[in-house]
Formats: sequence, structure tokens, C-alpha cells
Amino acid sequence: MSKLTGTAAVLIVKDVVASVDYFRNAVGFEAKTWGDPPYFAICQRDGQRLMLAQAKTPSDIKPFWHLVPNLWNAYFWVEDAASLFEELKQLGAKIDYELCTQPYNVREFGIQDLDGHDIGFGQVLGQ
Repeated sequence: MSKLTGTAAVLIVKDVVASVDYFRNAVGFEAKTWGDPPYFAICQRDGQRLMLAQAKTPSDIKPFWHLVPNLWNAYFWVEDAASLFEELKQLGAKIDYELCTQPYNVREFGIQDLDGHDIGFGQVLGQ
């Protein structure tokens, strides 16, 4: 039986090139694009992936929090939420909500991308 080896959220974006620049410069991801002009990208950091796909029209973009309050489009588990928060803040990521400890025992924070998608980063605290 084959096993799953990874996962990646897919964000629909207005401009793949601008989004790749944001994830490279403000979030520390590497990225590879496809198409001329680029219409698809896979961003990667520490073995974790996030895919970006060009929207046909801007109205196609609907961040999840528009549909369900406080819902992320992507969430990454991290080893040290506090240090990552400081890093992304210094890089200029758009902070959606500050570093906090949630009732579900996770230290987390959130950012937004250029299209308003919420992306969470969380560290599970000791049991």
C-alpha cells in the first residue's frame, strides 16, 4: 500500500508573478513558475509547499474568511512560532493577527497574502 508523502494548499491569485515575489521576499519561500507569462507556481520552504494558480478574473478569488469567519486558506505547523513571527514581521509580511496562544494549545499567528488569503502558522505547545 502506498503512503501519502506531503500536501499543499492551492491559492487562487490575481497575479502569479506578484504573489511569487511576495512569498519569496516577505515569507522566505523559494518558488518555481510555469507558463509564459506565468500562470502557476509552487512555493516551498523547509519541505512544505504552497501552490499558486492564476485566476481567470479577480472575482474568482474568495478568501475563506469571507465565507467562514476567521478561517485560513492554508495553515503550516512550525517548530518555533515566536521566531518565525519575528522573521516574517522583519521581512515585511502582512500580519493578519499577532502571535497568541489559542485555547486549543497552539501558539500561532497569521499573515495575509496579496489577495487577502489568510495563512496561519502554529506551534503545538506541550501537553
